[in-house]
Amino acid sequence: MIATQIRQKDALFYFASYSSEQLLTKVRFISRYYDEEGGGIQAEPVDATDDVAQFISKIERSDKAFQRQVGKAKVAAIRNFYETAVTQPPIPGVVLLFTPQKLHFRAWEDGSGVGQLQEPEDKFLIIDGQHRLAALQFYARTHPDDAKNISVPCVIFDGQTEDFATEMFVIINSTPTRINKSHLVDLYERVSWAEPDRRFAAHIAEMLYSSGDSPLRYRINRLGGRSKQEKWILQAELFNEIHRWVKTAWKKIEAEGTDKRAAGKYYEVVRDFLKAAAQVWGDAWGNTGSMVTKPVTLKAMLRVCADLAAVDAEPGDDRVARWTARLAPWTEQAREFRNEGFYERFPAKGQVERVARIHRELNRLAGITGRGKGER
Repeated sequence: MIATQIRQKDALFYFASYSSEQLLTKVRFISRYYDEEGGGIQAEPVDATDDVAQFISKIERSDKAFQRQVGKAKVAAIRNFYETAVTQPPIPGVVLLFTPQKLHFRAWEDGSGVGQLQEPEDKFLIIDGQHRLAALQFYARTHPDDAKNISVPCVIFDGQTEDFATEMFVIINSTPTRINKSHLVDLYERVSWAEPDRRFAAHIAEMLYSSGDSPLRYRINRLGGRSKQEKWILQAELFNEIHRWVKTAWKKIEAEGTDKRAAGKYYEVVRDFLKAAAQVWGDAWGNTGSMVTKPVTLKAMLRVCADLAAVDAEPGDDRVARWTARLAPWTEQAREFRNEGFYERFPAKGQVERVARIHRELNRLAGITGRGKGER
């Protein structure tokens, strides 16, 4: 195919145009899509060794109900635009495609950068544009003649590592209307621009989400307001508190090690603290009528965890029992954390001030001196 080679610093990629008929046979959808008439696009299987496809698939399909509801509505809206657009170009923005295969490019001799680009042997992975192309496929089913007249501008990345493609996905999609902040926490390990302290905190947040012994397992919300299940805290909020601790203790962490094993030690501290907290709060823990496991209190408790760990993290063998005894005064305060009248009992100008106030109160009850440095 004819393409233009584009160089930006050390990066080489290509710009090309495909007819809709051609392009829809050359890409693979890794999420299932529906239209308003009940038609569907079956998601293609994702190979376990394909890190990029695995990652994008997780983002697109992190909750089946979420994907079916929101994906369907988004595709329908784009398809409707294709049907009503007359003078406006239906697809003015480029679709980003990726192939791990290194494609051969033979430039023309006029120095324009235009030339012949090899077609990949396998289908392209769509880094950005799955919804637009899904809508185009549905549109082509009902308006085949009109669809034939649509050419799609494409940017093609080839021969790069999986991490490169993942990072491109992040850069393109990291806006409030695309990937939410909770999803971005999952990406810190994969992208080159993530600071090491953020990666370390992300490891801890991931373990709190996925580890079988985590008191927050199944309770961390990665889907923002779209979650269909009862969650206690947004992953982004949880990460911010963990990162607050990690950042202030970073010199100590660097000296001890910053790999996943080191992050696991900090995870164990948070895990044990939450287990102790669950015991002292009793019936209020996880109770929908209580504010104990709502974000405002959980964030305050994580700050208490950092303060307590600074003076009493070791030994770890009896940490849960030791900290349960230390936090025992909280039991008598459970009534103060019931939903009714909570904001009057803890008045503040906003959540930031309220979290700080609850943090101070919980520390006072447990006799913990808040250092604000989060060091163990």
